[in-house]
Amino acid sequence: MNVQSILSVKGSSVATIEPEATLATATASLRDHGVGALVVSRDGSAIDGILSERDVVRALAAHGGSTLGRDVSSAMSGHVVTCAMSDSVDQLMAMMTERRIRHLPVCDADGALVGIISIGDVVKARLAQLKAENDQLYDYIQGRA
Repeated sequence: MNVQSILSVKGSSVATIEPEATLATATASLRDHGVGALVVSRDGSAIDGILSERDVVRALAAHGGSTLGRDVSSAMSGHVVTCAMSDSVDQLMAMMTERRIRHLPVCDADGALVGIISIGDVVKARLAQLKAENDQLYDYIQGRA
């Protein structure tokens, strides 16, 4: 299973926000979309950064009550790790574990944003793989293969 197969089930919708938006707007967007991260992008295609719930908490700890009036660009992570449509679930797990991240924007060959994968998506895909393997082994043992 790879990114393309995950997105074919999940969809390619990505919640984005402009870097000049306020963190108050960003937190409302996180809530309204029911997501843990927003891709920061001026045009919805080029990635300027990513803003996670963790980034918002760090900004709150550093700046207190004035945080919500600050720009998204002041709290976002500028170095964004991305993945490609052909990346496998095993590759995604390794990237997320090694870098301690929970969201990977998906880019096409030209670097344009085409989706996002969360750790929940990866776990769901891996569980589906394991169930399919288990079912095959069970059928083999039962002589149904």
